Amino acid sequence: MRTYLTMFALALAASSAMYAADANAGKAVYNTSCKSCHGTDGTPNAAVAKMMKVEIKDLKSAEVQSMSEAELTSVITQGRGKMQPVKAVTGKAVDNVIAYLHSLKK
Repeated sequence: MRTYLTMFALALAASSAMYAADANAGKAVYNTSCKSCHGTDGTPNAAVAKMMKVEIKDLKSAEVQSMSEAELTSVITQGRGKMQPVKAVTGKAVDNVIAYLHSLKK
């Protein structure tokens, strides 16, 4: 019985790792689709913010880092304020970008 439970636990851990978001893959997507406005490390691009006359949030800030997965998904896929939806980021890439954003935490 103990061996069965151990094997089950290992299989469960392997399957969740298989579906876990990948921050490295998210960084690649971020660099292609987000970096021009949100900066290399999540620090807003001041020139873009000034040109668009908006405040771009620092992605490392407690405010952004405390957002739920659902809120971050909504911002990426539906936009917010003057930020348009990022149509190039869909499916698993959204989860990966969110994993990368969480890796920026101060």
